[in-house]
Amino acid sequence: MKLAVAGKGGVGKTTLVALLAREAAVRSYRVLVVDGDPDSNLATTLGFPNPVAPLAEEDALVAERAGTGGFVRLNPTVDDIPDRYAVERDGIRLLVLGGIRGGGMGCACPANTLLKALIAHLMLQEDDVVIVDMEAGIEHLGRGTVRGVDALLLIVESDLRTLETAERTLRLAHEIGIERILAVANKVREPEELSEIERGLSSDVPIVGVIPYIDELRIAARRGPLPEELRLPAVGELFSRLEHDLAIARP
Repeated sequence: MKLAVAGKGGVGKTTLVALLAREAAVRSYRVLVVDGDPDSNLATTLGFPNPVAPLAEEDALVAERAGTGGFVRLNPTVDDIPDRYAVERDGIRLLVLGGIRGGGMGCACPANTLLKALIAHLMLQEDDVVIVDMEAGIEHLGRGTVRGVDALLLIVESDLRTLETAERTLRLAHEIGIERILAVANKVREPEELSEIERGLSSDVPIVGVIPYIDELRIAARRGPLPEELRLPAVGELFSRLEHDLAIARP
């Protein structure tokens, strides 16, 4: 299962990525989560005790694989990076990318080239459940990496601004060839909020999960790590739906 997860900042994307990763691990999948947001906090959310160095700041690695200065190798070797640089806790492996610029921003710097090649490798070659927590935009996926994505999971709330971000993300996803786009309604307090989300989303984007507003999650997000014992029935139902819809074989 290869998921790219997007949504406007503050929509609860990172929390949901962490909960999905835990759900996958409990079900005996091998799990690799990738923090692709420059404002990285997935390690904290998952309870890793120490800061995780972003790959973009591994200067020796970047220089070795992608070059330095004006010389950039366009196809750097990345297949060994997950085993060398991922950290693991409770059956979940984590890679933190650091800053990565979109394909349309004119950046061909070595770090950018390395990170984009790594994402492509993870989507196409890794056998694990791979969940990529992205920033609000999805530009850094690019046409060369979407072939291995089983689905783009779009996290939305009833707030108009999050729905506007979702609409922009949908347009870009279609432009770069992502075929399956699924939505998760998050922080839903009442049926009317779900109705607003349904009205605000394109009709061809099914809502595959509804996560209720839970005060415990809000408090946990303010404090940092999610409680170890926290598992939400709605997240379990979402994961089962993804298994079914994406035809993923159980381990």
